[in-house]
Amino acid sequence: MIRLLRPRAVRFGRQLSTQRKWEYFEDVQMRPGGVALVKIDVPGKMNVIGDGMRAEAEKLLDEELFKSEVRAIVFASAKPDNFIAGADIKMIDAVENKADLKDMCLLGHALFKKMKSRGVPLVAAIHGSCLGGGLEWALHCDYRIATSHKKTVMGLPEVQLGLLPGFGGTQNLPPLVGIQEAVKMMTTGAKVRPDKAKKIGLVDLVVDLPALEEVAVQCALDLADGKLKPKRKKKALANQLLEDNALGRAVLFDQARKQVQKASGGHYPSPFAILDCVQKGYSGVSKDEALAYEAERFAGLAATKESEALISIFNNMTALKKSKFGEPTLKCQRVAVLGAGLMGAGIAQVSAEKGFQVLLKDKDAAGCARGEKYISDNLLKKVKRKKMTKFDYDLTTSAVTTLSDADTVWPKHFNKVDMVIEAVFEDIGLKHRVIADMEQHLPEHAIFASNTSAIPIAELAKGSSRPQNFVGMHYFSPVPQMPLLEIIPHEGTDPAVAAAAVDVGTRQGKTCVVVKDVPGFYVNRCLGPFLIETTALVQDGVGLEQLDKLMLKFGMPVGPITLADEVGVDVAGHVASFLSKADLGVRMTGGDVSLMTTFIEKKWLGKKTGKGFYLHEGGKKGKKTVNPEALELIQPLVNKKELSDEEIQMRLMGRFINEAIFCLQDGVIDDASSGDIGAVFGIGFAPFRGGPFRFVDTYGAAKYADTMNGFADKYGEQFRPPQLLLDMAKAGQTFHK
Repeated sequence: MIRLLRPRAVRFGRQLSTQRKWEYFEDVQMRPGGVALVKIDVPGKMNVIGDGMRAEAEKLLDEELFKSEVRAIVFASAKPDNFIAGADIKMIDAVENKADLKDMCLLGHALFKKMKSRGVPLVAAIHGSCLGGGLEWALHCDYRIATSHKKTVMGLPEVQLGLLPGFGGTQNLPPLVGIQEAVKMMTTGAKVRPDKAKKIGLVDLVVDLPALEEVAVQCALDLADGKLKPKRKKKALANQLLEDNALGRAVLFDQARKQVQKASGGHYPSPFAILDCVQKGYSGVSKDEALAYEAERFAGLAATKESEALISIFNNMTALKKSKFGEPTLKCQRVAVLGAGLMGAGIAQVSAEKGFQVLLKDKDAAGCARGEKYISDNLLKKVKRKKMTKFDYDLTTSAVTTLSDADTVWPKHFNKVDMVIEAVFEDIGLKHRVIADMEQHLPEHAIFASNTSAIPIAELAKGSSRPQNFVGMHYFSPVPQMPLLEIIPHEGTDPAVAAAAVDVGTRQGKTCVVVKDVPGFYVNRCLGPFLIETTALVQDGVGLEQLDKLMLKFGMPVGPITLADEVGVDVAGHVASFLSKADLGVRMTGGDVSLMTTFIEKKWLGKKTGKGFYLHEGGKKGKKTVNPEALELIQPLVNKKELSDEEIQMRLMGRFINEAIFCLQDGVIDDASSGDIGAVFGIGFAPFRGGPFRFVDTYGAAKYADTMNGFADKYGEQFRPPQLLLDMAKAGQTFHK
């Protein structure tokens, strides 16, 4: 069908044809009654606020929107899936003297002040992502209308970059939704869906997408005619007592700071700065003074090492979206998963959620039922939290077909798949049998991927009749929550197969890091020495709870003892034992993994059995206590040493960081950026430190090398740093330029 549309600029790169007046906006459409419809259309896929866009917006106001015939203005987006995604991070990153960012914020404030100075109603018609500066743009409007579409989300996520909302968000959000809701949104960076936004008063109306434009125009006209008045949400009495008097606010902000301290460990300055800015707005100063304070604090945060680290993670994640293998020639649509345990069911879930048709196969009906229940339970939680509609739940669950060995039709189903991902038990003999059994029923083009956590892909590919179609795809548990996926081609993997694997992972919502085919790949290879050093420190008399607390203090999400119990002592023990026999040599010495072997023999596997290093009682939220039997087993091995907290932290993290640098030196990872992303997204390496490589840059390569050499002289060669680090320290170089 041919549609006749109003002529629009044709882009080649960033060039615009003469048919369109503006670079960052479509030509203004004047609607009956004097409503100006302004569609934001920044070059590229996403609308972002940069200097160019801001300057042109001012010019647009002067030349077209301040005319007498304009009685109301509607701001919408010409993009299919975003209103405004936020400020241009590249612009912030490129400013060398971060103090200059205060002026950038003040220029933004001036734009919005000018926008409102005309005195005509402003309406934001929101569809898709409305985040950061995008939501701040909408907050300056008099009326906000959002679509009910699942792609529509609103939020102020600047805290996740170590920043705060710098275009008035700290001053404009609290009066609209209340101090408590605003503080929660800004200090966590949480995204709000349309129904929740309507409930808390963030938007005035929620409509279906096809109606958005016309409803927005009509609302703008009604506002101009005085027929429509925005209705602000009335506060509950308890909230009035807390928020509408100085004493209540003092209590509120005090409690908020305590909660932020508990949640962040004090490692992140931005949530505290956000609280300061909100409180400033209620201190009796003028709005302009509060906005100037916000701009000043924004610039100060941008200069912190925490913000630099968090922005680097964002930039690295964005860069990894572009596959080194290029666009895939095979676009997989049908995926089969072998094994309906936690890993297999998790892979099936994220695949179905992203539109793949999924086969989930297990050896018997009971296994299939457990997998189905796992998926259903996870999705029903999303429905309950209103993160998924019942329709999308039905659509997702219907995309998963379970099959067992007893189902004689399963070979016919497998004959149509594009990719098989095996997630069976970590035994090379079993995996070889599964590969051989499956391949005879697969079409010629089908890709076979293994979710092994440590076994070299080349060894597994020896069991394949088409090794060129074989690749590793290492997911992390729990799959629906963990964002990392390691893609591991072996030497014989067809690059087109690797490209397809990266594409599948990306479409599943994962951040894909391509790693070399070596034992443990990247993340688990680094975890091996880390786990060994954990046992060494326990033998040196460091308490189990003390170890966990010190790692939390360093910024890790959990300590090594809790980590072993969470993932399973058997899993941690398997990784450590496997790597001890692999190619790491002296780097896997210094501790004794036989302790974990004893735990496994006693069925002390951690949380899943209720007993490991800790006793786990009372379900998921039950308080854990140290297992006295574990202490009794450990005690004869202890030879207590006097160690400082910093030495314990550096010994443990140094083993991980050293191995990460060895991985870069040996070509296991392509660059330091991939290594940082792998560590942050794979094990939660303290995000505010930016990953192991940025940590060394901040700590100082020479200082770090001296620390490790000192440990090597004191404790053994397992601490000796890689030659790459020594060379960099000597040359005064850093991993990140």
